[in-house]
Amino acid sequence: MRITIDALPLLFRSAGMKNYLYYWIQHLQRESGADVRLFPCWEGTASLDHEIDPKRRRATTFRLGLYLLLNRLPPAFTQPFFFNASVFHSSKVIHPPRRAKLTATVYDLTCWVVPETHLPATIAAERLFAERIWKPADGLIAISENSRNDAVRVLRIPQEKISVIYPGVPEVYSSLSPDRVDAVRRKYHLTRPYLLYVGTIEPRKNVALLLDAYNGLPSSLAGEFDLVVAGPRGWSSSETLARLENPSGNVRYLGYVPEVELPSLYAGATAFAYPSLYEGFGFPVAQAMVAGVPVVTSGVSSLPEVTGGAALLIDPHSTAELQGAIEKILTSPSLRTRLSAEGRIQARRFSWPDSARRSIEFFSRVVSGC
Repeated sequence: MRITIDALPLLFRSAGMKNYLYYWIQHLQRESGADVRLFPCWEGTASLDHEIDPKRRRATTFRLGLYLLLNRLPPAFTQPFFFNASVFHSSKVIHPPRRAKLTATVYDLTCWVVPETHLPATIAAERLFAERIWKPADGLIAISENSRNDAVRVLRIPQEKISVIYPGVPEVYSSLSPDRVDAVRRKYHLTRPYLLYVGTIEPRKNVALLLDAYNGLPSSLAGEFDLVVAGPRGWSSSETLARLENPSGNVRYLGYVPEVELPSLYAGATAFAYPSLYEGFGFPVAQAMVAGVPVVTSGVSSLPEVTGGAALLIDPHSTAELQGAIEKILTSPSLRTRLSAEGRIQARRFSWPDSARRSIEFFSRVVSGC
C-alpha cells in the first residue's frame, strides 16, 4: 500500500496543522506495512520550525510555486506528480490523482462556525477545499469527535465516512529535566511564578479576554504571578498586540518561541490559560496536560472532550468566569495538584504511535473498500 501525503503545510507558518503533519508523518513512516511518500517530492522532515530557513528558501519557493501551479492547471496535467499512490491524503491540493483513493483530515470547521475569526480569503479557500476534497473523499480522519460532529452537521458528510483519530503530544513534554526548564526560564528572564498562554495572537484565540481577566485579579495575586504570553503575531490583532507590547502590570510577551523550547516553557508554568472561542483539538491544552500543568480553558467545541474533566472550564465570552477560574487555580495548590495528576492521565489518550497505527488501519480500510 503506497500512501502519498500532501505535506505542503510544512512549508507554511501554520502551527496547528504543521505540528500535526510533522509528527504524524514521522510516526506513519515508522509503521510497517505501508510505503509513505510525501508530496511535493522531498525525502523527510528534518526539523519543526515555524520560521523560514534562509538556506532552504529556494527549495521552499519552488515547492510553493509547484503547489500553486497544480491547483490552477486542469487535473490531467497533475497526474504524473503523485507516484502511483494507492491513497492520496490531501491537505492543500484540490486536484488529487484520479486513480488513488482520496482521503483528508478534518481539523476544524471554524470557517463555518466562527467565520468572523477568519479572513475572507481563508474562508473561501476552506470552503473550496471542502467541496473539492472533503465531500467527495473516500474517507476522512477527524482529529476530534467535535470536528466529526461539525462536519456531519454543517456539511452533511456521512458520519460513517469519518474516523476519529486523536493526534498525539511528543514524549518530550512528559520527561523534562529541571536543568532544561531552568535554562529556558533564564533565557526569557522568567524569575517569578507565571500563568502561561501559548498560541497565535489572533481573534479566535481570545487573548484580549485573557488580558482583561488577568488585569482584574487582586493586586496581591497579580503581584505574585506574571502572565506570560508566547506566540507569533496573527491577523487582526493590532490592538491586542499593542497591549502585549506595552503591558500594564506583570504581563510578559515573548513573541514566537521555538518549538524546542516550548516543553520547558510549559513545565515551568504554575498554570495554563487558553480561552479560545473554538478549537478542532487544542494542541496547547493537550501539551500542557502532558507536562503536568493545570489548565483553565473554554467549555466549548472540542476542549471539554480533550480535557475530559481534568481542567477548569469557562465561558470564553465571560471575563468574570475566566478571572474567577484563574484566581481559583492560582490560590489553591491542592487544586493544581489534582488537576495536574488528572490531566496527565487524560492526556495518555493522545499518543503519536497510537495515532499512526490507527491511521494505517484507516488507510487499509479505505483501500479495501471496507
